[in-house]
Amino acid sequence: MSTGLRNARAARGWSQERLVREIEQYARRNVTDVASTASLRVYVSEWENGKRALSDRYAGILRRLLGVTDTELRGTLSTSMAPAADGYDELLSRIDSASSVSESMVKTFNDQTELLRTMDRQMGAAGLVDQMTGHLAALEDALNFAVLPSARRPVALALAGASTLAAWQAIDSGAVERAWRHYELAKRAARDAEAPMYLAHAMAEQAYVLCEAGRPALGVDLVRDAQRTVAQSASGRLRAWLYAAEAEMCAHAGMPDDCRRALDAAMASIPPGPEDRDPDMLSIFLNDAHLTRWQGNVLALLGEGSAVTSLYGALDVMDPTFVRARAGLHADLAQAHLTRAEYDDAHTHLRQARLLAGRTGSVRQRRRVDLLSGRL
Repeated sequence: MSTGLRNARAARGWSQERLVREIEQYARRNVTDVASTASLRVYVSEWENGKRALSDRYAGILRRLLGVTDTELRGTLSTSMAPAADGYDELLSRIDSASSVSESMVKTFNDQTELLRTMDRQMGAAGLVDQMTGHLAALEDALNFAVLPSARRPVALALAGASTLAAWQAIDSGAVERAWRHYELAKRAARDAEAPMYLAHAMAEQAYVLCEAGRPALGVDLVRDAQRTVAQSASGRLRAWLYAAEAEMCAHAGMPDDCRRALDAAMASIPPGPEDRDPDMLSIFLNDAHLTRWQGNVLALLGEGSAVTSLYGALDVMDPTFVRARAGLHADLAQAHLTRAEYDDAHTHLRQARLLAGRTGSVRQRRRVDLLSGRL
């Protein structure tokens, strides 16, 4: 029985019939042949019940549609993986190759991460799972066989950034175990790179896995530990991001006073101006507008009616290419309107959030929309 396929389909809220339609639409978009509708219905049922082996061709289609890795889809480890090195000659060859990784190669790795980040925020993580898996594998391979610190540090830093992005994509796809493992990889890489800012960022994002698993208080502790890890070496933008993350964790943990203190600290730390990227911390997008939206989200979690004003202000200035973030903002507005018993407005924003979450394939946002819809 392929519990992997069944679980991934269920996480999307898709029936078997919906999955068949999605396969057919994918085939039309990509000009590829698939079986007839009747046959696909049989295939999906048999794949899920273990009566038919999932071919590599259909597995590739399903990975892109469902945003899962091959291991998660099949529910088993791949048996086709060859050993990374075979004997001393092969080992030395890999070491020599890793030692020759140049500055331009590291830049290529970082450019690929940036491209995947851009595609993710515009289209969602589901269709990028194969590209991200291959990207991480190439970075890990380069790091595993790099011997000297001068060769390891730049590759480790690139891996830390890519792994954190991959982890957030996994959260969005509902693959929490994959997300946790990617964060652990990011933390190891950040330590190897001697990059406390990247380490703190990975730790604080990992707190979201704990929060969504129902342990927000433990998430608070992890974010605060991240703040101590980076101490005074954090940039103003990262410091603001960490305080805002702490505020959100505190809101979920029922710690309103701590939440408001952290929000005030975040607002006091954010550098002025529209710039949202830190040259030393490219993984973070944060400026006054983004922080205003975050503040509105946190205030909505606390049940404060004033959240609506902050959220509408953020909606007016939000970059339209941040499709998944826009879905989250509409969900924030729905929550804020529900707090004020403004049900028609809440329904309008939930409809928008559901539409945008569907465009990006965000399991995380869809679950949130479903939860808020239950309050109407």
